[in-house]
Amino acid sequence: MTALAIVSLLASGTELVCALGLGDQLVGRSHECDHPPWVKRLPAVSRPTFDITGSSRAIDERVRKLLFAGERLYAVDEALLLELAPDFLITQTHCEVCAVSPGDLVHRLPATLSRRQVVALGAGTLEDILDGFMAVASVLGRPHEGAELVSTLRARVSRVAATTRSLPRPTVVCLEWLDPVFAMGNWGPELIELAGGTPLLGNPGAHSTTTPWEAVLQADPDVLVIAPCGFPIERTLHEMPLFAARPDFPEMKATRSGRVFVADGNLHFNRSGPTVFETPELLAEMLHPAVFAPRHEGKAWQRWTALSHSVSQ
Repeated sequence: MTALAIVSLLASGTELVCALGLGDQLVGRSHECDHPPWVKRLPAVSRPTFDITGSSRAIDERVRKLLFAGERLYAVDEALLLELAPDFLITQTHCEVCAVSPGDLVHRLPATLSRRQVVALGAGTLEDILDGFMAVASVLGRPHEGAELVSTLRARVSRVAATTRSLPRPTVVCLEWLDPVFAMGNWGPELIELAGGTPLLGNPGAHSTTTPWEAVLQADPDVLVIAPCGFPIERTLHEMPLFAARPDFPEMKATRSGRVFVADGNLHFNRSGPTVFETPELLAEMLHPAVFAPRHEGKAWQRWTALSHSVSQ
């Protein structure tokens, strides 16, 4: 097979290219691509146009200000992209806030850069994600590898679902942003159901939306999972004391029973790549600890209490 030069402009696309056995043909990545870890050695051809440090409230305000002004959230290094001369560009159409989208690309580039563009993973459900995998695999000349990957991922989540089918189903609220609060939509409710839970608040297949704190209190779930978009566990833990200071947080059922969990939203919840199909397993570890060994605890998730947070600091 002729070697390709691929630039992936989103983290899930980079994961997918590697899962298809084409990682050695990646020549560039987005600023967010970090898995597998070795891809961070590749040149980054994009950057955010806003400061991504600080609290979730500060980040939200910066993003809303840019969107209101009609400005782009991400900039693409045109000169570097032209130098890399990719045969294929992988981008996304699902969310203009989360990652580089086609609108962030300059369409006046020379024909040498316009050989082929793959717009992939414009998905709101797990099935949509798998369809995107197949489409990209076909365009990249790896349809058989794509079919094998999809089959493997389907089998993985089916095993979890089969194990949890007869178990009690605790109610779960999963949040993908802290301030303002966002209940997780898209494929989030599906992940919870596969893990043996009953999802509350988030709408399956629909974009995540701001949710009044009062709605979270009223839902009063058995389990609260906090997995902010783009945040690893450590960053979320840093902000948890402020989140936990919200009215009546200590009185919630999940808080009183010690079933508040912080999870790696960056890698396992909000990224529509192959890794998201591992997420039902780690959720099942939180929801059904008597059945599922905590293989991911400390790496992909951990239980949150004020005491454990103060000790970890």
